[in-house]
Amino acid sequence: MSERKVLNKYFPPDFDPSKIPKRVKKKNEQHKVRLMAPFSMHCVACGNWIAKSTKFNARKETVEGEMYLTIKIYRFYIRCPRCSAEITFKTDPKNADYVCEHGALRNFDSSREERILGEEKKLERQQQEENNPMKALENRTLESKKEMDILDALDEIRTKNARTERIDIDEVNDKLLKRQQKTEEELLRIEEEEIDKIAKATFKTDDGDNVKRLSEDIDEIDIKSLLKDKYNITSSSNNNTFNTSTTNHLGIKKVNEPKELTGLVVKKRRPESDLLNGLVKKKSKVNTSTTTTTTTTTSQKNTLAAADVIKKAPTTTPAQNSLTSLFSAYDSDDDDDDDSDNN
Repeated sequence: MSERKVLNKYFPPDFDPSKIPKRVKKKNEQHKVRLMAPFSMHCVACGNWIAKSTKFNARKETVEGEMYLTIKIYRFYIRCPRCSAEITFKTDPKNADYVCEHGALRNFDSSREERILGEEKKLERQQQEENNPMKALENRTLESKKEMDILDALDEIRTKNARTERIDIDEVNDKLLKRQQKTEEELLRIEEEEIDKIAKATFKTDDGDNVKRLSEDIDEIDIKSLLKDKYNITSSSNNNTFNTSTTNHLGIKKVNEPKELTGLVVKKRRPESDLLNGLVKKKSKVNTSTTTTTTTTTSQKNTLAAADVIKKAPTTTPAQNSLTSLFSAYDSDDDDDDDSDNN
């Protein structure tokens, strides 16, 4: 069987093709061909849908009496795959399409309908131009205007393309980077302004004055100099306590510490009985969390100072005399205890 698969056949030297008898062709002879459905359709008998490009074994014949510009028209016969009903369609060289004749109906095709409508409008326009010369002139002016618009659009596209070809990529990147840096700087500036506004609104006193910021060069803050003008604070030479100008009935200055100075200065003043009697043993109690300390002061200078204060003080009231006697009795008891301890 391999010799039948070759492309060329052997012809002997004495072969004469003229001696072969001619085959008589039958009139309206049909030929079997293999084709695909040129369009989608559905069978009229059973309603089966036949998709486009479905393969069929068909019979082909030439249509008698129909031609288009010396072009023959052919008819094809196929059968429905479901009910085997015969379906026929023929060529349409005028529209470069096929026409369904019998046994099936062609499905709707939007592109085909648009093409048919466009052709119909074209024919109608030609008829109008033939009957109305002014209409033909108007149509020609409109077409020329459309052509000019199309040419202008093409020129614009060409110039745009030429401009893009001349663009340097590095230059474009530099411009983009500069623009981005500029925007970032602007955002930082706006953010700093907002922070300054918030700081000004926050660091303001009740009077509306801004709080002044200390320079970073100052290592130690002089509390006395900062609070002197605000609270009228004075310092004594003997002890480092802050005193106001308030005095009691004996002429002795009292300590009136403002709330802001709480915790800055912690020192007890000597009671009045110490100034009267000279030498006093002080007993102070502290919280359980701290250690108890007892301080005894014996200074002749303090006694002299107390005497001067007593001379300058006004006369004492009965309540003051009783207080003085109470302190003296307390001191005498302490002295007796000391004497008993010594013995």
